[in-house]
Amino acid sequence: MKHFILPMLLLATVHTNAQRIAADKIETSKGPLAIQPVMHAGMVLTWNDKVIYVDPYGGAAGYKGLAAPDLVLITDIHPDHLDTATLASIDLSKAVFVVPKTVGDMLPMKYKKNVKILNNDEKLDLLDFNVTAVPMYNTTEDRKAMHTKGRGNGYVLEMGGKRIYISGDTEDIPEMRALKNIDVAFVCMNLPYTMDVKQAASAVLAFKPKVVYPYHYRGNPDVSDTQAFKKLVNDGDKSIDVRLRDWYPKS
Repeated sequence: MKHFILPMLLLATVHTNAQRIAADKIETSKGPLAIQPVMHAGMVLTWNDKVIYVDPYGGAAGYKGLAAPDLVLITDIHPDHLDTATLASIDLSKAVFVVPKTVGDMLPMKYKKNVKILNNDEKLDLLDFNVTAVPMYNTTEDRKAMHTKGRGNGYVLEMGGKRIYISGDTEDIPEMRALKNIDVAFVCMNLPYTMDVKQAASAVLAFKPKVVYPYHYRGNPDVSDTQAFKKLVNDGDKSIDVRLRDWYPKS
């Protein structure tokens, strides 16, 4: 299982906010959306005075100095997404969790009163924006058991006239390739768990987000070649803004 074969990730649990890269800004009709990479699939989105933690992971130090979340989105049951130790280190006193049922079943009891279950293709309006759960799963035969269809969620957030896609752990599934009008996409690419660089680039060229961030790109034992991903995407469509950021700060 995935949590037994991520030694590199599980060791990378201590880093300081002094090493945190600067947040990116995306303009929306209700002010800027700040995108703060933290670790692997973990990020913090801040928009319209609301703070969203996505798959908080990697330990308390990565979130030191960041505002407490109003919303926590979790994509899957694996511990690089559902990291209960990191959750326990964060101020979650005002946070609502939006998660698939499998994650909701595994969350510690103390969080369950604040959980909203959202499964594939379901939508929810909260905090002045919309969240849609979208499928994430493996299709290659020897990877299918890692992420089965319907277990986990990708998410599309609609805020201030922008559509933000978070892939979760997936291959280049038809549901990803069919996405429309995505302004910002976060796309995974790590073997053997999700997909390779060529699959990821092919999918991006199919749904054509305006901006794409490769994230969740370290596997076992390698780090995916994000420069090659950028070249493949821009050779196919120079208008797509491929943003390479460091999702693996040094301890």
